[in-house]
Amino acid sequence: MSARQIALVTGGGSGIGRAAALALAGAGFDIALAGRRREPLEETASAVEAAGARALVVPTDVGDPAQVEALFARVVETFGRLDVLFNNAGIGAPPVLLEDLPFEAWRETVRVNLDGMFLCMQAAFRIMKAQTPMGGRIINNGSIAAHAPRPNNIAYTATKHAVTGLTKAGALDGRKYDIAVGQIDIGNAESSMASKMKAGILQPDGSVRSEATMPLDHVGRAVVTMATLPLETNVLFMTIKATKMPFEGRG
Repeated sequence: MSARQIALVTGGGSGIGRAAALALAGAGFDIALAGRRREPLEETASAVEAAGARALVVPTDVGDPAQVEALFARVVETFGRLDVLFNNAGIGAPPVLLEDLPFEAWRETVRVNLDGMFLCMQAAFRIMKAQTPMGGRIINNGSIAAHAPRPNNIAYTATKHAVTGLTKAGALDGRKYDIAVGQIDIGNAESSMASKMKAGILQPDGSVRSEATMPLDHVGRAVVTMATLPLETNVLFMTIKATKMPFEGRG
């Protein structure tokens, strides 16, 4: 058991997940880390422990129901409860023309980004409604793509729009259990996925242009802001983006 609050971060081995895990550790949380590859998870765990928090590493494919069940069982076995789930794991499909996207790539994106997020929300609900004190918080990683697509990006865009539906339904269904569900939509953070933004990325008008990015620790701070509110208050949606990236006038 831990006197500190407990947060589970999926996709915790790098990028936004690692930044969020470190920020949460600094804010008084012990951290469970899930992701497909053990080595980057262990690297994040070492940084979490250096920040004075406990860390649990559970390699997990969030699109596999049995692995998700085992993940959440390990969290409860180790820490006794779960206060925050940062539902962050996700992948992108190859950036090809809509008519050329293989169905297998579509299905894999849906399996991880949508099925995986649902499975983790469902497992968190089961724990949070049964623990004492009851309740907790779930923060879904939506993305700017939950609002506006990029060219040749239909699978990622569709799944991130669907995450918004998961968030709204979860926020409604969680009320009776004191479970607050919110969503953070992140644009051009300096992760491996966004490094190509600086080099130049395809725009809707067919041009290729460099885009502004923001430091990852800014995203971590935003996640902590959402995570540390009392449960009677919820940030339902937050958009955090590089100020000068194209979004408000994208296209």
